Amino acid sequence: MRAAVQTEVRASPVSGDVHRLRAQVDRMQGRRLDAPVLPALPALAALLPGGGLRAGSAYSIAPSASLLSALLAAPSQAGSWCGVVGVPQFGAEAAEKLGVDLSRLVLIPEPGSRWLAVTATIAEVLPVVALRPGGRATDGEVSRLAARLRDRGAVLLVQGPWAQAEAVIDVAQPEWTGLGQGHGYLSGRELTVSVTTRRTPVPRRGRVLLPAVDGALEPLRTPAEARYVPLEAVG
Repeated sequence: MRAAVQTEVRASPVSGDVHRLRAQVDRMQGRRLDAPVLPALPALAALLPGGGLRAGSAYSIAPSASLLSALLAAPSQAGSWCGVVGVPQFGAEAAEKLGVDLSRLVLIPEPGSRWLAVTATIAEVLPVVALRPGGRATDGEVSRLAARLRDRGAVLLVQGPWAQAEAVIDVAQPEWTGLGQGHGYLSGRELTVSVTTRRTPVPRRGRVLLPAVDGALEPLRTPAEARYVPLEAVG
């Protein structure tokens, strides 16, 4: 299994580490991603506005490790570096099964009290940054970070509520498969992914397997379905 880059952030300034990381990303990526929308796995692209993650935007997502990995998978496969800040329990092996390219993943599990400053700094370098906040951010701090995201064309995925989020991506109604009458093994989890945006308050919903038996993300199909069709709420 390929290993993700893990960075330890101390209380001292991180500018030197950021410069080294930027140089490494530039060498391996070769160019900045200038597309207005970053790709998403097909089952998620069907639900997201524009079919992907909009550059320069923040998204509020459910505190689900599988959902986070699924959102990081397509951008990393397409060559974008991704960072995960403040999630010490992030499972690299499970993320790889969902399609995350670990060679383009930077982990900062313990940013400490400077989590917001670390996130803002990392967003200067990496096109996609995932964050579990270590406290409450003020409106001014959120606005300054939003301006930086727009300037750099970066995407921020926040586990939990976040002001000025482009969309809220949630999961609900989980159902595990594989267990019989008190025996068997958990083989997959079926759940509903919903996306609500500021422009379209009525959520778009789709039923998926996350993870599926092989650990990946699959749209849920019934025998009568020839293709995946997201379910949209009507009230």
